[in-house]
This record gives sequence, C-alpha cells and structure tokens, in this order.
Amino acid sequence: MSRYREPICRLCRVEKAKLFLKGNKCLTDKCPVERRAYAPGQHGRGRRRILGYGIQLREKQKLKRYYGMSEKQFHLFFERAERQKGITGETLLIMLERRLDNVVFLAGFSHSRAHARLLINHGHFYVNEVKVSVPSFQVKAGDAVGFRERSAKSDETKALLEAHKNKTLPGWLEVDWDGKQARIVSLPTRQDIQLPVEEHMVVELYSK
Repeated sequence: MSRYREPICRLCRVEKAKLFLKGNKCLTDKCPVERRAYAPGQHGRGRRRILGYGIQLREKQKLKRYYGMSEKQFHLFFERAERQKGITGETLLIMLERRLDNVVFLAGFSHSRAHARLLINHGHFYVNEVKVSVPSFQVKAGDAVGFRERSAKSDETKALLEAHKNKTLPGWLEVDWDGKQARIVSLPTRQDIQLPVEEHMVVELYSK
C-alpha cells in the first residue's frame, strides 16, 4: 500500500488548514500553519486561482488527509455512504467520525490519529471487551472502547492519559479516566464535526 513519506506538516500547509496530524505540536506556536500560512514550495506564496474541479479536489484531499486515509480506503467509505439513506455528504462525515482510530484520538488515548492507528494495529484496544485491531472499525452508540488490561498497566499508557486527561471531548463521547475507557453516548452529528469542509463538494467530485 502507498504511504506518504514526506514531512507531514506539508499536508496542512497545502490545505491551508490545521489537520491535527502531529498531535500536541498542532496546538503550539511551532505549528507550521501558524508560522507559514501559505503553500510549501517555491511558488507557495504566489496567487493561484482555484475553480471548479480544483475546489472539489481540495475539499476531498482535506477530508482524506484529516482522517489519514488512502485514496482507495476513502473511496470505499464514499461508496458505502452513497448506498445508505440520507444526505450522502453528511453520512460520509459521520462514518469517518465513527472510525475507531478517530474515537481513540478524540478520547485522548493517543497523540494523533496516526498514533491511534499504530496502537490499534498492535492490539492495545478492545471494543465491548473484544480485541479490535482494525483502525477503520465502526463504533456504535453504547459501545465501550478502552485499553486492554496489559496495555492499561504500562507506564507509557499512564503518561499518555495524564497528558490528555483535560482534553475537551465532543458531546457524543464520555471518558472514564480511572477505568481507561471511553463510551459512545450517541452517534455524532454533522454539528459535532468541527473540520471546515464542504462535504457536498466531495459528493460532486465523485458523481462526475
């Protein structure tokens, strides 16, 4: 599978938006988007007028990079959203928000979504007491997500939780810091997703 190997902060600068790909660094004044709010490269400061297809492409790339997905994975999620009832764009966003790696990150159990995927792949988490090692796993309302017993006892986990215990949580998620567990109170809605993206542009792009 293809893998992005360039400096990851370049992706945020390309999209001219914080995608929170580097964890705590994104919240400090060291964030490259704060220091250089223009695209990377020798022509990054130049004025580039983007119209039509270019706007749709940028919205799709922004969304795909925010959740750390490959093009193939993202397109599969779009096809699933398209088959469901309701507004395709909003359905897609809610499905992406329900990914296990995203829930682990939002709960404060990892430094970033990429870190969450690594921990999940290595089998550190359970959903409803069953080990899950698939980052794209879709959580449901009422699900409990937490560290497995052995992982919860490690010094790395304790330090991680201590660093994030004051993190602001979305309204659809509750965290029991002592139990090292998060609970999905309800499914997320469009209003819960703070990323400034126009999802209808993504639907228009794939509908051509």
